[in-house]
Amino acid sequence: MLRNAAGFDIRNHLRQEMMPHFLCPGCGHGLALRALLWALDEAGIDKDRLAVVSGIGCAGRLSAYIDANTFHTTHGRPLAFATGLALARPDLHVVVISGDGDCLAIGGNHLIHACRRNLKMTCLMLNNEIYGMTGGQVSPTTSEQMLTSTTPLGNAEPAFDACALAAAAGAGFVGREVTHHVPKLKELIRQGLDHPGFAFVEVLTDCTEIFGRKNELGSSPEMILRQKSDIRPSAYRDTVDSPFRSTDLRTGVLAVNDRPEYGAAYRRAAALAASAS
Repeated sequence: MLRNAAGFDIRNHLRQEMMPHFLCPGCGHGLALRALLWALDEAGIDKDRLAVVSGIGCAGRLSAYIDANTFHTTHGRPLAFATGLALARPDLHVVVISGDGDCLAIGGNHLIHACRRNLKMTCLMLNNEIYGMTGGQVSPTTSEQMLTSTTPLGNAEPAFDACALAAAAGAGFVGREVTHHVPKLKELIRQGLDHPGFAFVEVLTDCTEIFGRKNELGSSPEMILRQKSDIRPSAYRDTVDSPFRSTDLRTGVLAVNDRPEYGAAYRRAAALAASAS
């Protein structure tokens, strides 16, 4: 569906010359992109005042399809580049798109300090539990016992709760939603865009080709429907005796911290220093 009842037409926000897109059939990242563009449309953010920064991975490739100012950076570094951009150009609305590996593994330290600083920007972390583009390796959010190319006997490590980490590190706004509920996801992203500090939104999405096939999770519609009935990783429990860890991952707005925004505080300090000299 290209247009919805509210008049949102996704084609107005896409670089149509980049089509067809590279995403696998059934990939949840397309739903996440739609929700983001819908939220940007509702917020009335001008394309010339929008900067989308992304890293490496399937999620990182999404910026190429957005008709705005876009910046495709090195692996794990989109938040670092976005920090410099947001400080230098406070007139821009900065959005970061990152994957679970990009954001929490090599980029984990940047995430912690972006939350701590509370600089005005919105970070979307698309969590499909896998390094889908580079070989299907285990990621920091891969559920326990799940199979990947680097955990052929099942993942033995506990999965990160990215939202708990972001809230503990001081992010101004923290939320989580599934791609099955696109209108809810759009509303959550919209709230993140409107927040005057650092907003972190975790999007639980699905990798049907790499993660789903390896773990026999069914077709793309089946994986999406699991999101409706259960929030991962409990969604993968088929029986009471299943070895998969049950974790209650709540959705919606999880934390709001109305503390000073870093960019404004930094500019005030710089102005005071200049006037004193």
